[in-house]
Amino acid sequence: MSRRVGAEAPWMVLVGPAGAGKTTLGQEVAARTERPFVDLDAVADRYYAQVGWSVDGLRERIAAVGRLAAEAEWEPARAHAVACAVADHPGAVIALGAGHTSYTGREHLATVRTALARCGFVVRVLPSADREVSLSVLRRRCTDGKGRSWIIDGHDFLAHWLDDAGTRSVATRTVHTSGQTPAETALRLLRDC
Repeated sequence: MSRRVGAEAPWMVLVGPAGAGKTTLGQEVAARTERPFVDLDAVADRYYAQVGWSVDGLRERIAAVGRLAAEAEWEPARAHAVACAVADHPGAVIALGAGHTSYTGREHLATVRTALARCGFVVRVLPSADREVSLSVLRRRCTDGKGRSWIIDGHDFLAHWLDDAGTRSVATRTVHTSGQTPAETALRLLRDC
């Protein structure tokens, strides 16, 4: 499903849980289409600062109130970062970090939904159509790659991001990467766009 977009919107935005391969796939798609690539996790600090947040501030809040509560407090900054990235990177391929489409506050999801509605394609990236297979692959990738299982204070963030209705609602399509190289997935995704 394609959306009509203005010339000032990103061409494609990739969303999904941690470990899904959004950055790798985004770099591949950007290279094949000769578009700029933006990893929101790499540029978001300046946007967070505009609303009084920082990654260091988040760490302080995590230490004070726990990860789950701190993530909820951080929602306005994440939504602001998405809206700014969409506005600042016309024609680009953007990868959003896992939490940038997952919100408990409806108003923050509405901000993100409005921003992403301007984009040509919003693609949810998952390893498999099977939830349990996806969760297993994501957990292995996160543990092997970053030493993090994403089970924190008894909350399973990976399962939360995988099952998140908000992320599903902003996506115009879902792509499953299982059994394919990033290049093969990029070609399939571009063929379907």
